[in-house]
Amino acid sequence: MEEAVDGLDFTACDGYIGVSAGGFIAAGLANGMTPRQLCAAFIENTAGAPDRFDPAELLQPAWAEFGERLRLLPRLLGDAAREVLLEGRSALGAVERLGRVLPTGLLSSNRFGEALTRVFARPGRTDDFRQLRHRLVLVATDLDSGEAIPFGTEGWDHVPISQAVQASAALPGLFPPVEIGGRHYVDGALKKTLHASVLLDRGLDLLICLNPLVPYESDRLSHREARSRRAKKLASKLGRPAVRALQPRIHRLVDGGLPLVLSQTFRSLIHSRLELGMRGYELSHPQTDILLFEPDPRDAELFLANTFSYSQRRHLAEHAYQATRELLRERAATLKAQFARAGLTLREDVLADREARLLPAPGETRIEQALRALRGSLAVLEARGAPHP
Repeated sequence: MEEAVDGLDFTACDGYIGVSAGGFIAAGLANGMTPRQLCAAFIENTAGAPDRFDPAELLQPAWAEFGERLRLLPRLLGDAAREVLLEGRSALGAVERLGRVLPTGLLSSNRFGEALTRVFARPGRTDDFRQLRHRLVLVATDLDSGEAIPFGTEGWDHVPISQAVQASAALPGLFPPVEIGGRHYVDGALKKTLHASVLLDRGLDLLICLNPLVPYESDRLSHREARSRRAKKLASKLGRPAVRALQPRIHRLVDGGLPLVLSQTFRSLIHSRLELGMRGYELSHPQTDILLFEPDPRDAELFLANTFSYSQRRHLAEHAYQATRELLRERAATLKAQFARAGLTLREDVLADREARLLPAPGETRIEQALRALRGSLAVLEARGAPHP
């Protein structure tokens, strides 16, 4: 979108809202980090880069949480044995009591929070909501009340941005709740999927919503899969090398076991609430164009990907980049008018460049990169109707 929409500066929007993992992106943009800089920091991880972020920071075991829970074990075992052996209570009650030994999260987000603090400490950036040039709201859920907490709004803007990001993305079971001011906070998506009213009430012309989680439709092929299959058949007939295979499709999610069942359940719950919220916003704020961008629900590549795989991050980012360009091309007729009302221009000539990539292809030399860029420029000229040599 940064490349394809003239006049759209993602570091100069009127406001930003981040929920769950979206908090990483929103906080970076509000701090003046461009999408390309975010890509360099989180995806490319170029050695020596000032904002280099090691994904391994997200995979640190929550040793402190494990130790705290284990210290409870002797007392809980004694209490359970007394209830069963001496008081004749149900063994199920004893098992429930022992459940308190289980950690509230497997991975620690502390190292990640420290890394964000360093990133936001660089010149021109800040870890203080009150010092930002643009409004930033990061939504978390108060574990003890179930209330959605909008960090960054009045009364909640004293919390460091890095800590609010941690809290908003603390998915229960994966990361322990984040303690702030004696309260414990978990993933904001448990309560809110957008929380957009805090910005909509300011009278926006355009609201751009990005939602990466959609329920998977296992019984239908995506456009990319259908094209890939046609290309493979054609390549086979012509005796050419085979086209790279996409992620194998699972037609029955139950065959994928508990992880896929839980993933589909979580996505369905989140998305149903998102749809309800979007309908409400359209009714309550008819003067605002609200654009929602989501993955194709038939995209097996994204649904089945291991998002914690360090080695897959580049491939997934490239896949999402290409899928977004395709989505913009498919919706160009509608989007052009909506962007135009906000003084923006959708560049269909830029989208016509089929050579564009987010990252260099594996093993691609600098000369090959230059040739690909040249072919892309020629495609843009052709789309504009301009003559070229």
